[in-house]
Amino acid sequence: MNNLSTVSDTKRNFYSKHTRPINSIYRRVVEELMVEMHLLSTNVDFAYNPIYALGVVSSFDRFMASYRPETDKQSIFIALCQSMGGNAEQYRKDATIVQEFARSMQGQDIVSWLTHPTGDGMGAQLASTIESIASNPKFKYSRLFGIGLFTVLEQAAPDLFKDEKQREASILQIGEAMHLPTDKVQKDLDTYRSNLDKLVQMEAVMADLADAERKKREKREQAKVEATASSKPTE
Repeated sequence: MNNLSTVSDTKRNFYSKHTRPINSIYRRVVEELMVEMHLLSTNVDFAYNPIYALGVVSSFDRFMASYRPETDKQSIFIALCQSMGGNAEQYRKDATIVQEFARSMQGQDIVSWLTHPTGDGMGAQLASTIESIASNPKFKYSRLFGIGLFTVLEQAAPDLFKDEKQREASILQIGEAMHLPTDKVQKDLDTYRSNLDKLVQMEAVMADLADAERKKREKREQAKVEATASSKPTE
């Protein structure tokens, strides 16, 4: 993307590609993600990598999981990536590769692997990415990269991450090995998990409101039917 591009340019680009209105509750989610990706894409030290891609995909999919209409989600994601000069298919392909590798690991093994990455095939490609990050003093850490890293751990060792102390110790160990700002990584992940919880609660409230409105509508319709029936003259 041209480094002279502004956030406004990116937003205009996005809305020229996805022209349908976005539900108000989710518009903020999409635009915050858009701004974050834009600022990274224009940073001279930023470089796209598969773990970052997984962070983008995971963040979008989780926060947009209940979005309706369902068919609009793909259009929104494609427009989001294209507005940065990116390719949605590439993001999803790279995210899938990382997730599949994570699922092939066994629990704590993923922590050991991330601190001393080795392997063949898929593992070798990811090992190369991680080694280049660890050896790059100018690596641009981002919240989305942190989310991607968290998703890797979550996919490989879901039981491990139910324990807060184990989760924090693992993130610290990995962060130090990769030379990441561990305090920021932990803070970003805590905020991410908290926001997911808030979204679930909000969606539950919205579902209750929608159900209540549906029942009111059905009651009004029933009242109309009864009123019409009672107004008919008896024979």
